[in-house]
Amino acid sequence: MSALPAVEERGRLEIHPTVLRKIVEHAADQVPGTLRHERRLAGIDIGEAGASARITTGPGTPPTVDIRLELTLQYPAPVRTVVANVRAAVGEELARIAGHRVRSLNVTVAGLRS
Repeated sequence: MSALPAVEERGRLEIHPTVLRKIVEHAADQVPGTLRHERRLAGIDIGEAGASARITTGPGTPPTVDIRLELTLQYPAPVRTVVANVRAAVGEELARIAGHRVRSLNVTVAGLRS
C-alpha cells in the first residue's frame, strides 16, 4: 500500500461566492439587534428577508473577501455596537466555516424598525 501524497499535493477546495454570501447573511442575521423585514412585490407579501450581502473574492492565503452588507436594525438600539457585533460575527463565521478572511466589510443600515 502506497502512502498518501502530501496535503498540499492532493488538490484544492474552492468555495463559490454564493456560499460565502449565505454564510455572511446568516451570521449577520444571528446578531441581536438585526431584524428580518417583510418583502413585498407589487403590494403582495412574498416573505421575509434579512441581511443582504454582495461578495467579491480576492487573493491571498487564507483567501480574502470584500463584503457589502445591507441590514435592517432594531430601534432603539446602539447602531455602532450592533454593527461592530455584526462585523465580528461575520469575520468569525467566514474563518470558521470557509477558512476565508474579511479584507473589507462595508455596512449600510437600510432601515430602523421598532
